[in-house]
Amino acid sequence: MRRAVGYLRYDTDEELRIMNKLYDVLDLYINFFLPSMKLLEKTRIGSKVIKKYDKPETPYRRIIDSDAVSEEVKEKLRKTYEELNPLSLKRQIDKITQELSRAYDKKMKEREKKTQKTDVKLPNDFPLSQNNFVYNLNEATK
Repeated sequence: MRRAVGYLRYDTDEELRIMNKLYDVLDLYINFFLPSMKLLEKTRIGSKVIKKYDKPETPYRRIIDSDAVSEEVKEKLRKTYEELNPLSLKRQIDKITQELSRAYDKKMKEREKKTQKTDVKLPNDFPLSQNNFVYNLNEATK
């Protein structure tokens, strides 16, 4: 999920709704169309670790090839697969990601307006300004 949305802080109800929508589409895209390599074995020879992987396959293909899954479930997955279009899913992902970005920008602009309204005006001779700090530091060390 982080690859799709990045590491920004999404904490509003609108962003949550958009992320849930994105997750639903990403789930289909990743499980039906993106192959992954499954780790078969890992052996350690001294400090070196040798990993052996299976050939890349999609999670969908692994389930279809599995004997542990019932034919009923496999048939349901086949129907879902036939209805999907990877290009359409990718376009949906891009569109939803842009929607999430706009919602984040909107939230940040609203927060910026709130902080501008509540900022306390400090006098020019406020002792924590950088110039006053340096001046006071010089005076203290004399």
